[in-house]
Amino acid sequence: MIIVDGKIVSPSLFSNNFHCAIDQCKGACCVQGDMGAPLEEEEVETLKDLLPVLRTRISEEGRRAIDKKGTSVWYDEMKGQGTTLREDEACAFVRIDENGVANCTIEEAWQAGEIDFRKPVSCHLYPIRIEKEPGDIFERLDYDKWDICSPACKKGDEVKIKVYEFAREALIRKYGEPFYGALQVADPNASKTK
Repeated sequence: MIIVDGKIVSPSLFSNNFHCAIDQCKGACCVQGDMGAPLEEEEVETLKDLLPVLRTRISEEGRRAIDKKGTSVWYDEMKGQGTTLREDEACAFVRIDENGVANCTIEEAWQAGEIDFRKPVSCHLYPIRIEKEPGDIFERLDYDKWDICSPACKKGDEVKIKVYEFAREALIRKYGEPFYGALQVADPNASKTK
């Protein structure tokens, strides 16, 4: 592990390549799994506040799940709140388009200028996951390698983009420009070429 600005960063963020290939995976990370996207405390309230705007974009299945459970639920496994799942285990905020691609209705509303919240930061950061157990001093940033993302790994290898480089915008959103700059300096492969 590497310490960067008080965060424990897995070397896998530097040693693996990644670039979303949504045309191939169809947004599988939003429709597969047994838990919703992890939410920060303030995001739980943000989703509740934004629901009236988002409701028209959300699928009927998503609306039913939210009406029954709310915009977020507690997941024991993640020891925190996450987005609600539909009956088919897709995120309640997902809309499947005519090409079978899962789209985030939160991000669609943000792109349309209807809201100023892009999407949960955990979704924006993916495939990077932040972990912090109760009592931990440091947050840990790790690469969540999932077989459904194998097209993204292949594309990352082709275009030579490392996991942390792919998540640049999200890392800056979460921790700021100085943190991202520190990551670049900490990249063992980049330092060898300087």
